[in-house]
Amino acid sequence: MQDLTEIKQFLGSETPDAWVANALEHQAELLIDHAHCEKKAATTALNLINRYPHDDDLLNKMSRLAREELRHFEQVLKFIKKRKLRFTNLTASRYAAKLREHVRTHEPSKLADILIIGAFIEARSCERFAKIAPLLEQDLCEFYLSLLKSESRHYQDYLGLAAKYETRDLEGRVAYFRSIENDLIAQPDTQFRFHSGPISA
Repeated sequence: MQDLTEIKQFLGSETPDAWVANALEHQAELLIDHAHCEKKAATTALNLINRYPHDDDLLNKMSRLAREELRHFEQVLKFIKKRKLRFTNLTASRYAAKLREHVRTHEPSKLADILIIGAFIEARSCERFAKIAPLLEQDLCEFYLSLLKSESRHYQDYLGLAAKYETRDLEGRVAYFRSIENDLIAQPDTQFRFHSGPISA
């Protein structure tokens, strides 16, 4: 398994064991929401390409990321079909929306915050794939472990791009969003999602 030491240090907290237990109890929702997450990740990358066409580094990294996320989306759809499930709409978790509530409104600070949030989403996804994979059926376990390399690179790409636009206090902004992110994954949620907190009783 890929070494996740850097990602765990960046995140600052581990996924609660209660969420892992919830995931095992809600494997259909886990797969379906995972597919939605891959689709949304591709959409986010394409939106950044459309909104910020002046940065060649951003264009190249987000183009590659969008292609990879769509390929992952297609792969998850195959697992959904294999398990005779149906890909349907799900209400989104509060995770990403709550993080984005704290994005600054002026540029380039706005872009820096969006990229930092992207880094947290990718890093948390990577950490959760690694945590849940050994507990799943072999085919899904192998698939989730295969995603660690790309998710880790996506986290690095987002964070590297953020450093270009937050030149004054990158660590301060990362720490700010880390506190918010850690609270979101620890607080109880009413429904299970890939980025939810533990389900409240």
